Amino acid sequence: MLKALPALALAVVVAGCSLFRGPPPETFELSGPDSIPRVPSGTAAQLLIPEPSALKTLDSERIVVATGPKLSYFPDAQWPDRMPKVFQAKAIEAFEKSKRARAVGRPGEGLSIDYQLLTNVRAFEYRSDGSGGTAYIEVSVKVMDDRTGRIVTAKVFHGEAPVADDTAEDVVAGVDAALAEVLIELVRWTLSVI
Repeated sequence: MLKALPALALAVVVAGCSLFRGPPPETFELSGPDSIPRVPSGTAAQLLIPEPSALKTLDSERIVVATGPKLSYFPDAQWPDRMPKVFQAKAIEAFEKSKRARAVGRPGEGLSIDYQLLTNVRAFEYRSDGSGGTAYIEVSVKVMDDRTGRIVTAKVFHGEAPVADDTAEDVVAGVDAALAEVLIELVRWTLSVI
């Protein structure tokens, strides 16, 4: 009987921990732009979009909240995957929706690559002022010629959208609008420089 006590105590501790966790966070999907208006021209080039780099704070499923210099995460809300993977997927979808790129994809999809879009997500956050705020996205992009390894050109994109209230739904809607702004400009710019 005494030998079973440590195992019983461990079972009680594990069960107690699961009681205090609460429900899992709600997962929110981003849609990005519905279409890419006013695309100047198309390209026969095949584009590779590797997963973006990002600081560890952003490299998460959690929704970042910036209050001045302080960074935290929105409670009980998350993206469907790590943010760099979400951005990568939405960037690929944006190029596909433009119908102006011959082929675009991620590593391992068997493309005969002409150019790579090397991205660094610098901000992907909700900037709160206590009662509302702004969704803000900043992404640095380099176009690299895959055959030579030479950087053809580079640009930093910014997207911003108002957030009416400190609710997960409003924050996600604001981030989605800021993301659409960034992706529309990214597609237009890329197709004009390659």
